[in-house]
Amino acid sequence: MENKKQNSKIEIAASLEMIGLRLDKALALIPEIETRSRASHLIDNLMVSVNGKIAKASVKVLENDLISVELPAPRPSNLQPYDFKLDILHEDEDIIVINKPSGLVVHPAAGHFHDTLVNALLSHTSDLSMKFGEERPGIVHRLDKETSGIIVVAKNDKAHESLTTQFKERSTHRIYYAVSIGTCRTLSGTIQSFLARHPQDRKRYASVLGTDRLPLMDQENPPEIGKWAVTHFEVLARKSGLSYLKLKLETGRTHQIRVHLSENNLPIAGDEQYGADRKIRTIEQRSVQEDLRGLTRFLLHAAELGFNHPRTQTRMLFKQDWPEEIQKLLTQWNLR
Repeated sequence: MENKKQNSKIEIAASLEMIGLRLDKALALIPEIETRSRASHLIDNLMVSVNGKIAKASVKVLENDLISVELPAPRPSNLQPYDFKLDILHEDEDIIVINKPSGLVVHPAAGHFHDTLVNALLSHTSDLSMKFGEERPGIVHRLDKETSGIIVVAKNDKAHESLTTQFKERSTHRIYYAVSIGTCRTLSGTIQSFLARHPQDRKRYASVLGTDRLPLMDQENPPEIGKWAVTHFEVLARKSGLSYLKLKLETGRTHQIRVHLSENNLPIAGDEQYGADRKIRTIEQRSVQEDLRGLTRFLLHAAELGFNHPRTQTRMLFKQDWPEEIQKLLTQWNLR
């Protein structure tokens, strides 16, 4: 008969440094838990009690409190290593910074269970942030499959929590480049809206619209669905019916740049999901049309990523140019 691993339980009396803290912060002081995100996970799953009663994260720890925590047994991972050569820009005991190629999915999902960045990382190192049976080890943020460029991965839970907080508080620096089909009318600007699942196509996202069919933008009266998204853009070149754009993310929502550009009649070249294929006919030069139809990816690239190192707090900045074959296209189209 198979032996199933049992959950373990720890019981501790509140220490002096815990008294007065929220429960989730106090739990992070326990070596077996170590981070606030782990503490929140345990509390949310009703695995923490104070003086015999299930407690919420906001409960303040008092003198003489007895805290009981049920720690889940480690679960064997079903993730399999993937022998794929990674382009590593930086690696230390806490983080790995990678130049992700277009075509590589970040984490396992439908249709991609064994050939993702996560699987490749498992082949490269056994040190990844796992939390409690985490199915996306080390992953702090995402890039779409066809987006190339820089991504940072956490090698331990403390690094994971630090980086997650920086992304959440918008203290990271993120610059993308994109080639859009169409001529951008202004040289710079900001696109803002609430993004949610598209009402007719669950694989896409769209701005939440008001009764006037315009994107809602009142942050003080947000809609019931949707997350606030802000994209700053600068036009670097406009040639051959194409616009070469530099984009700075203030927020990092799913498909944010793709939605914001497509809704402004500037779909990213190669992004058929957001209408780029339907706009190719507007390009006058036949050779450029043929180049666009021959794309095997869409032209969005994560070129710069800056953040504070989770251990040393040193500011780090990484830059990476487009893949060589895309650089040649940009030159061919007189965009750079």
